[in-house]
Amino acid sequence: MEEDIKKCIEVLNKGGLILYPTDTIWGIGCDATNPDAVKKVYELKRREDNKAMLVLLDSVNNLDRYVRDLPEIAYDLIDVAVKPLTIIYDGGYNLAPNLLGENNSVGIRVTQEKFSQMLCKKFRRPIVSTSANISGEPSAAIFKEISKEIVDGVDYVVNYRQNDNNRNSASSIIKLGADATIKILRK
Repeated sequence: MEEDIKKCIEVLNKGGLILYPTDTIWGIGCDATNPDAVKKVYELKRREDNKAMLVLLDSVNNLDRYVRDLPEIAYDLIDVAVKPLTIIYDGGYNLAPNLLGENNSVGIRVTQEKFSQMLCKKFRRPIVSTSANISGEPSAAIFKEISKEIVDGVDYVVNYRQNDNNRNSASSIIKLGADATIKILRK
């Protein structure tokens, strides 16, 4: 795992793409603060750049570095979540502009999974996490379901968990307004 993390950080620092396991499914990742790297993800997925992608953080302590006017209830929601929780916030900042959606919204998940958490911690910046598939195709829950086009399209493929056939569920998704209104988008 240590060698995978070291190689991922080298690639991320150069604006490259990684294929890595997360707390939900396998993901394509890049430096979430680098607009050129984010553009490469959109191109690889053949996805319109007006469809925002989420980012992973290693700790709730970093949320306010990327969300303006962070509602206090966000901490409580993350605390009580029983499965991975992606929260869409208004007022994302310090991130690549082409990563943000309407109202500068951004989806952020604080990962609890060992590899992705350590990767985010050592990289010291948020990492894009989008499903490892061409837009419109099924998401790959396990490594062997990832298409050759995606595997060949990234700069580094993580070895850790490639043989793991456990299928994790997708995250819950909620939209949290600056006024603390909550809208459940996916349970």
